[in-house]
Amino acid sequence: MRKGIWFAIGAYFLWGILPVYWKWLETVPAIQVIGHRIIWSFVLLAVILSVSRQWKAFRAAAMTRRVIFIYLLSAILLTINWLTYVWAVEAGFIVETSLGYFINPLLSVLLGVVFLRERLRPWQYVPIGLATIGVIYVALSYGHFPWIALTLAISFGLYGLVKKTAPLGSLYGLTLETGLAFLPALAYLSLMDRQGTGAFLHTTLSQNLLMIGTGVITTVPLLMFASAAQTIPLSMVGILQYIAPTLQFLLGVFVYREPFNLSLFIGFSFVWMALILFWGEGFW
Repeated sequence: MRKGIWFAIGAYFLWGILPVYWKWLETVPAIQVIGHRIIWSFVLLAVILSVSRQWKAFRAAAMTRRVIFIYLLSAILLTINWLTYVWAVEAGFIVETSLGYFINPLLSVLLGVVFLRERLRPWQYVPIGLATIGVIYVALSYGHFPWIALTLAISFGLYGLVKKTAPLGSLYGLTLETGLAFLPALAYLSLMDRQGTGAFLHTTLSQNLLMIGTGVITTVPLLMFASAAQTIPLSMVGILQYIAPTLQFLLGVFVYREPFNLSLFIGFSFVWMALILFWGEGFW
């Protein structure tokens, strides 16, 4: 189990410091970054399947109409999530992205109630209410709707809901998701290149290598997380998952000096209080 804990910590740590990587690519339009993330992730996953000789098993498990439809939906949701996240980081909204991932677990619980008819214990309604108050307060503090945070939370929450009923494991699932998005991503990047606005091979060597590296920084933490989830309790996974948004929040405030005034602190405090109550109630 100790190995699983370290895998989980490693995965959430890598996700937590991802804003640094996207900041290194901020001169590349976010949609092109996502195109490369899809393409190079699929290439790396294809290599893994080839080396481990799992293509036959993958085709047997994945090539049915139902499975393809499920993963087409999850690929769309994942692309929306990735695009929103990378754009927000490049545009200087790391703090708001962290809010999205702080409220995501609570939203996932609510989606479970609405779509899977799961039942909440009476005290579990309290943290959901507190988180709602926090989001509304943040919206009033910003002076605009926190659409980045809610888009990230909703897209990833719905992605988790779809994956709840998905039949494939992490490796096969991500391979199929990126495979379904591979051709549209390749077509878009080819179009940008023909129009003279493509970044790949038209910028510095370091930027080109960073674009290729998006495949590695996408697949490695996902595979680490998959290994961890199989060996440690789900409750421990739930606690450790807050490493990522916490690191994102700290990077946004202390490294990239994004604004975080008293009003935002109050709004975030409602969300943090909701999370403490939620997990405290679950432990009790």
